[in-house]
Amino acid sequence: MLPDITLSPLPGGDVVRRFIVENRPVRGHFVRMDAAWRALREHRDYPAPVRELLGQAVSASVLLAATLKFRGTLTLQLQGSGAARLLVSQCTHDFSVRALVRVDEDRLAEPPAGAGTTPILTPAMFRRLVGEDGRLIVTVEAAEREVRYQGIVPLAGSSFDECLEGYFASSEQLPTRVRLAADETHAAGLLIQQLPGSRSSLEDAEAQSAWRDAQHGIRSVGLGELLGSPLERMLLRNFGQRDLRLFAGSPVRFECRCDPDRVASLLRALGADEVREELAEQGTVTVTCDFCNRTYRFDAVDVEELFAPGSTPGTSGTSGPAPGAPHSVH
Repeated sequence: MLPDITLSPLPGGDVVRRFIVENRPVRGHFVRMDAAWRALREHRDYPAPVRELLGQAVSASVLLAATLKFRGTLTLQLQGSGAARLLVSQCTHDFSVRALVRVDEDRLAEPPAGAGTTPILTPAMFRRLVGEDGRLIVTVEAAEREVRYQGIVPLAGSSFDECLEGYFASSEQLPTRVRLAADETHAAGLLIQQLPGSRSSLEDAEAQSAWRDAQHGIRSVGLGELLGSPLERMLLRNFGQRDLRLFAGSPVRFECRCDPDRVASLLRALGADEVREELAEQGTVTVTCDFCNRTYRFDAVDVEELFAPGSTPGTSGTSGPAPGAPHSVH
């Protein structure tokens, strides 16, 4: 039996939802992205294993944000010596996402046939992408308190699921299990956690039993089921031995949040000499947002306004990348 379950998920599949085991300190979060995932990749064509890794990372960033109470931005980064030398995924408190990967395609092996629809991120391919000495970095910037938290753990594991579980064990001290998946059209993730809260040995035994059941349930979730099955059906099939409460969801969307003020600040930080040298060589200075591929162009008049005494950010150019966005200056 699955009581108190909401049977009307948000349309389109771009949603994150929370569930709990009734009267036991076990909670879970689920995310699935369809249109948001496709919009995020609209301007980039990643190789299939890189695309799968990126989808897992975006799902993970949403799940991480869903476990927190904050107003601001959560940034998940993978840094390593593999073919995907830098991956950045950001999720805000209201679940707008953006992400990118910097890839050295020469270091990638040719993916097998059918890679467009079949998950191919094997342990060997995962290590090829992230390298042997990579790091997982989670940064939370909470705007209301001007607080910045950062957790850094090694990318120790044969999958991104295992690496994320290691992050929770090291930085959050919460027993956590994760299941992540992505293909060309969908990205999804499922997370369960055991929370503190038992008050007696009997309650502790019941809590441990509920946690064992939850771990067994998440291990039995198939990747195809995670990507395509209705959430209620998936929970009933894999967690049906416990009474669950499923809460209404929140929409997930792609949003780059491009901000011309940051572009102007970036160019000022480069310095007048360097910017004017670029202008002399190219005729214009162009900043390209690596998240959404938008450009911000400065001509000679714009450049002089940038470095004029008393100038203010955001007074020149046409469009630009968001705060903190990786960018390219041309």
